[in-house]
Amino acid sequence: MEKLSEKAFSWEIDNFSERNGVIRSDPFTSGGCEWLLCIHPKGNLVDDHLSLFLHAVNPVSLLPGWRRRASYRLVLLNQSGKELRRTAGERRFFCAEAEGWGSQRMLPLTKLQEEGFLEDNKLTIEVYINVLKVVAEGNLTGNEMVDFRGFHVLNRQAVSVSNIFVLHPDVAVDIRSGIKEVKTAYMNILLGLVETLDKAPHSLSETELTNAESELSELEEAGFKLDWLKPKLEEVSLKRKQAASSHRVSPFECIDFLVKRFFLSCFSEH
Repeated sequence: MEKLSEKAFSWEIDNFSERNGVIRSDPFTSGGCEWLLCIHPKGNLVDDHLSLFLHAVNPVSLLPGWRRRASYRLVLLNQSGKELRRTAGERRFFCAEAEGWGSQRMLPLTKLQEEGFLEDNKLTIEVYINVLKVVAEGNLTGNEMVDFRGFHVLNRQAVSVSNIFVLHPDVAVDIRSGIKEVKTAYMNILLGLVETLDKAPHSLSETELTNAESELSELEEAGFKLDWLKPKLEEVSLKRKQAASSHRVSPFECIDFLVKRFFLSCFSEH
């Protein structure tokens, strides 16, 4: 790992314990590239840790196929400069499909709540960056394959797969197949299942829910630990049934409608 001796940016946040939602720093330049920091004081996809990420600035405005390879380290300090937490030096590819990297679990929220942990309720963040390679444009389509923990997935899927492992580190520890192609097929099923369950329940058909149940069962048989996904499937199924029943017309309502229509037609004839 390259030495990260040069500090690229320092950011002080006041009244930190009162902050909610994502906070973004001002843009800064390092290695000829523009960056910004995003911090989630109450967590991002987790609710028990502070989350912190380094992002490329305005990625949608960059030329198609842009990418940059950089080593970075994120450091948290109190007002006196005492180091509270730091990430290990990471080397990552930043691109349109993964324009930000960092830590979902940078610091436990219980630490921030300890008496005297933050001086004057201020938090300082320092970032150290060493840009290794910059490609302003290219012909990346997102269909390039990358290896992620033994799963051969599309480049555009890398962030989704990474998020699953961050939130559920043991999701694939017991997977029974060591064949890369089989593991990849299972991962594609899991990604599709997660995508299905993220849809509005009323938009799903009965067939889609039945397929989702079969896929979850198949993945569990293959060794995936999906206790975190089962409640989601049950919740979606229940909401869909409730939505369907609320729109169902009873036979008595149909009879009442026909009777009213009959009498209206009789009066209109006279």
